[in-house]
Formats: sequence, structure tokens, C-alpha cells
Amino acid sequence: MIDRWNHMAAAVADFYQSVGERPVSPSVSTPEIRAHLAERYGEFAVPMSAEALQDDVMRMLSEWQVQPTHPRYFGLFNPSVQPGAVVADALVAVTNPQICVYSHAPGANEIERHTLRFLTRKLGGDPDAWFASFTSGGSEANQSAVIVAMTRDLPDFARSGLTAGLSRPTIYLSAESHHSFEKIAHGAGIGRDALRVIPVDETLRMDVDALAEAIAADRAAGRRPLMVVATAGTTGAGVVDPLSSIADLSREQSLWLHVDAAWGGAACLSPRLKTAIAGIERADSITWDAHKWLSVPMGAGMFFCRHRDAVAAAFAVDPSYMPPSTSGVKELYVSGILWSRRFIGLKLFMALAELGEKGYRAAIEHQAYIGDMIRERLLSARWRIVNDTPLPVVCFTGPALEAGRLSAAAVVAGVQAKGVWISEVRLSRRKPSLRACVTSFRAEPEDVDALMAALREFQ
Repeated sequence: MIDRWNHMAAAVADFYQSVGERPVSPSVSTPEIRAHLAERYGEFAVPMSAEALQDDVMRMLSEWQVQPTHPRYFGLFNPSVQPGAVVADALVAVTNPQICVYSHAPGANEIERHTLRFLTRKLGGDPDAWFASFTSGGSEANQSAVIVAMTRDLPDFARSGLTAGLSRPTIYLSAESHHSFEKIAHGAGIGRDALRVIPVDETLRMDVDALAEAIAADRAAGRRPLMVVATAGTTGAGVVDPLSSIADLSREQSLWLHVDAAWGGAACLSPRLKTAIAGIERADSITWDAHKWLSVPMGAGMFFCRHRDAVAAAFAVDPSYMPPSTSGVKELYVSGILWSRRFIGLKLFMALAELGEKGYRAAIEHQAYIGDMIRERLLSARWRIVNDTPLPVVCFTGPALEAGRLSAAAVVAGVQAKGVWISEVRLSRRKPSLRACVTSFRAEPEDVDALMAALREFQ
């Protein structure tokens, strides 16, 4: 076993150190992958040696995928990963704690609790009053928010569902919000028509006046406005909705305010950036993903809520087959959607402990600095920036794109062929533009140089 671990550790260390020298995009076809699997593994009739298997799988993972840990991956919210977090995932896999029951894994439960209390304070919440838990990702956290809000606001929903009354709840979110809410509305039984997509202003932020009008129209039509979803760091453009103004309106209208800060929540760790998400502390619930800007492996979401009693009511069960509850703690299986649950929080705990708060702050601010550098370099080269955010997402276009002489897809393909990964995005029904997001704490000015060199022929 020791030899096997040593072999794997050497491969992991080599990949971690050399990923910046590897191609950021794969060069492989689906038939090639399928042929390799069929030839080498077939119906799994012949056992393979551990070393040969590890070598082959590592080769497939290092050659047959986009490398999101590459410093020239300016793509989606998939980060480079902190070494401590990688070790944490291995330790969890080896010990395999069942964390949903406190008595089975009190150490793991307390590690998560300690980590979440620290982050609750950073968000501006009271860790003695707020509820917080790790989730599989942002979608589960967003779903938890909807379930808890409906349980708190709709009489008899927990027992009888939406058939208990004639209420037709509505949820308000901007045109730039995450599409997980479409699946959530479907699964929650309120239907996708319950979503009210509020237009954005010229800065791509939710239009608060349009929000107020939509709420008034639904009340007049006999609907029951339930929740407003504001976004702190939209997926497309990294824009932060006007959180304080939305909080004012939500309180005035007695609506649940949920802030989807899956990516942008990390700004609260930076004195320079946290003003961008001012007002988040007024939310009823918050989503924040550690596997985005906090640079730990997927999946590691977090759900924060100021209404502990509502969380307890939403997920309460009393099964006879579970071990007795531990006095003075809240068991995780009655605090969220999942039952069996991986020890998600260790990866963030170890990364935080290894770097310290100052180290994390430096990594986050470094990525923001690289984002600012990209903006400045693009403007100097006469590209046009089409989003407005202090966070490191840069959406841009140029004369050839605006005139239709080039497509965004063609530019993306050309840039990726030169070893830099960017993406195409369409913002609020505008023409497609280009998107570069700094997701790696390893990104340096020379990586920005590579991006600008790759873009040069497309101006």
C-alpha cells in the first residue's frame, strides 16, 4: 500500500508542478477515447496492476480534458486548487467519515462548524444566530434557500405542499442570474412560470424599479411574491446586483432575500473588494461556493441562513434507524437535503489553516490585480470592455466582432489554439462577446502577455 501511495504522490506532485507547461486544451477525439477504453479495459475481465492503472488514468486526466488549474485558463469559475485542499480530499477518502450523524464523526462536524463560523463573520453575520452548512455545490445551496423560504412563508407547505392553499408563489431574479433556479422551480413544484426574470440596466445589474413593478403586478394578480434572488458575481459578467437597494425593497415588501454569491462571496475576505458586495449581510440566505474563488476541489458549496428555526422546520425528520441525536448539536441529516454526506469542509479548513487569512486575502487580491491588468491591456490595444465589475471577469469585444467580420466563436477557437483558454458569452441579449476570467492564483503578468499575443491577429 505504501508503494502505491508513493507512486501516486509522485504523479500528483509532477502534475501539480508541470501543469503550466502542458496544453491547456485537449487534442483528442471521442472515438479515440472510446477505442482506448474498449481495448484496454473491455468488460473489466482482466485485473490490471495498480501502478499501470494509476499511470493510465493520470495520463487520461492530464491529456484528455481542458486543464482548469492551468494559469492560462481564463475560463469558467473552475480554479487552480490549493495543495492543502488536495491532501484533504485524500484524507477524507481514506477515513471515509459519515458526517451526517454527529456521534459518528464529532471531529469532522466540529471542523466544519469552526470553518463556517469564521466565514459567517466575514459575511457580516452572527455565527451564534445564523445557520451555516456545507453543500455539494451552489445548486444545492440555492435549492435549500427556496425550500426554507417556502416552509417559512407558506402555511402548511411542509405537510401538504402547494395543494394546501391557493397561493401561487413567485421568485424574482435578474436576466443574468444562474439558471439553477429553473431546475429548482421545476423540482419544487412551483413551476418555471413562477420565475420572474427582471431586466438589467446598462451595467447588467438588476433594475430595482422594474423589480418593484413586477412585485406590484403579481400582488394585483393574486400571486404571492416569495423571494428575491440577487447575484453577487454573475456567471457571465461577474457583476454584483445593487444589494443594499434590493435589501431595502425586500424588507419593505416582506420578501425573502437570497444572495447567490457562489463566486463573488470570496470578496468578503479582501478589505479592498468587500465593498463590492456591501449589503450581503442583510440577506435572509446566501450561497457561496468554496470550489470557485476559494480554490478548493469540487464540490464544496455553502449555505448560510439567518433563520435557524426555518431551516429546522424545512428539513425535520425523525427516523427510527438513525443513531440517537447528540445533545447540544444539530445533526446534519435534519439540517439539509442530503443524508449520507462527504466531509466537504476539510478541504477548505486545511487550505485556510495552511495559508492563513492573510494568505487567502493575498491570493484573492492577486487574481483581482491580474483581472485589472487584463482590462488595462485590452483597453490599450483598443478592445472595448462590455462589463463593469471590480471582480476579475473581463468581457470584451472589438471592431471586427462588432462589424460582423469575425464571430466570437472563431476568436475563441483561435485563442485556444494558441494555448490560452477564454470563452464566448452573450450578455442580456447583446451580441456575443469574449470573456476572460482569472480563476488561477498562479496567473502572472506573462500569462496576460500570452493572452494579448493570442488576441493580436483578431483585432
